[in-house]
Amino acid sequence: MPRRIPLLIIACCLATVYASAASASTLVTRHPQGPVRLEVNGNKVAMLTLKTGGQVQHILAWGAINMSRGRLLLDYSGGTGASGANWRTFRNTCRPYRGPRFAGAELIIAACTARDGSHWAVQQWKRAVKNYGGTQGSTEVRLSHWRGAVADLEVYADWSRYGPSKTVKFPHLFGVYTWHGEPIAVGEATPEGVPLDDLGRNLYLDSLAADYNNPPKPNVWSRVNGFLANRPYGQFCFEIGPKGEVSRLAGISTVNRYRMTTSGPGVTPDVRVVFDGPPTPYDPYWQLGMNEVQRQVVGDINASCGNPPRPTF
Repeated sequence: MPRRIPLLIIACCLATVYASAASASTLVTRHPQGPVRLEVNGNKVAMLTLKTGGQVQHILAWGAINMSRGRLLLDYSGGTGASGANWRTFRNTCRPYRGPRFAGAELIIAACTARDGSHWAVQQWKRAVKNYGGTQGSTEVRLSHWRGAVADLEVYADWSRYGPSKTVKFPHLFGVYTWHGEPIAVGEATPEGVPLDDLGRNLYLDSLAADYNNPPKPNVWSRVNGFLANRPYGQFCFEIGPKGEVSRLAGISTVNRYRMTTSGPGVTPDVRVVFDGPPTPYDPYWQLGMNEVQRQVVGDINASCGNPPRPTF
């Protein structure tokens, strides 16, 4: 049997408006100032109370769970929209969170379990960070509503066939993104990789103490790249190597530590996997085993990432 590395199973502008739609684990606002309070009433309407731009906001959200109906509706007016709720008379019935812990739970800044047993969570992270070494970006506040398990992000690390020499290779990643066994995969996207459909998701790869900096910055995560999970299995693969004229540096972690973060399907939570890169030194026989793992994970040698090339000996 091939040797397998451990499987990591994980599994806005403000305005006074009437209901507005938002897809995915819903982006509610950016650049919060201070804590965010989450409440949910008996009519399945959530309310986020937070400060942005020096002003207190009461943002109402309702209308979706898991993958059903696809979108949460948002009312930034505090109660003149179609939710039927108003922040002045809002009565919270949500109780402390009783759902499972999942990879990505560390992004949660507020969560609760409603009377109907469903879960609500507010997560906060920097999604839009510049590729090839960026460390700064907008802090996004994202809301989710779900029952049961969240999405599964399986990530494996091995070696690319390419590298500076026959004995030194670039790290390579592969895996699949699914929800309840169903693939989360893009149908249409722009040439730049922006999804044009509700199922498409970008996976954001960060490197700890990356070689983008000389000397590397300890405890600093740098964005390597964002790429899509593809059809038909939600599969993905990525080489952490130089990208020609775009970047002469690879983004390799000098401490062999990486993370991948993505927004959840439907209105489910965002997930994040933190993992080690491939072991050193490069071993082509170990790589043969990992190639077989890659074929098993994707399950189709005709699919992208399903038929990896033979390693260099």
